Amino acid sequence: MTNSIALMDWWMLTDFIDETVYQYRTSLKTRGTEQHLPRSWGLLLGTFEEDGEAMRVKEVAFGTNVRETDETVRAEFDEVIVPCFGRPYANGGRGFWCSNLDVLRITRDAVARGLEVLGSIHSHPDWHQIGPDHERGQRLSQIPTAMDEYLFRNTGWPLNMICYLESRDNEIFHTLAAWGPPSFVDKDKGADPITIRYTLARRALKEVVGDGNG
Repeated sequence: MTNSIALMDWWMLTDFIDETVYQYRTSLKTRGTEQHLPRSWGLLLGTFEEDGEAMRVKEVAFGTNVRETDETVRAEFDEVIVPCFGRPYANGGRGFWCSNLDVLRITRDAVARGLEVLGSIHSHPDWHQIGPDHERGQRLSQIPTAMDEYLFRNTGWPLNMICYLESRDNEIFHTLAAWGPPSFVDKDKGADPITIRYTLARRALKEVVGDGNG
């Protein structure tokens, strides 16, 4: 498998994590009413390493969610996604669909700066714990759902991250996982996991390759 490693600085996702926690807390505050469905999404920008094995994530870019406003997107949910993946996806408040214009704008800006769109990142809440009683059978995690794999396959981006949030007492924890796009040929094969490696330190000295004469 090529591009099986994602390299990144630990702080690179700070803005995304902040937004994800905000969305999650808003959902907690609205329980018992029309509960807010937490959803965070961003594009991962970076470069491919020369060895063909790793990708280096350098930025997260954010776009506009058009899940409820774009007629083409609404039609895809009504005609394809809901029949395939179930009635919960009929709720326009569930899920994030980035504006095509924003994807194009972000892609052009990235290319102008020597970067590429590597993929996307989105959040999953512990809905089996914080969701309304009638939806607590839906257990999410950092593992992609069938709907996630449908989107991963259709975008074809090599890197797809999921950030899972879970409450324990008065604390919120998260798990981050990365996945490659599922195969178009073998529809029964799911997404392959991608290893995430965080920068630990910078090497203080560069290795000097000598000529063997001392």
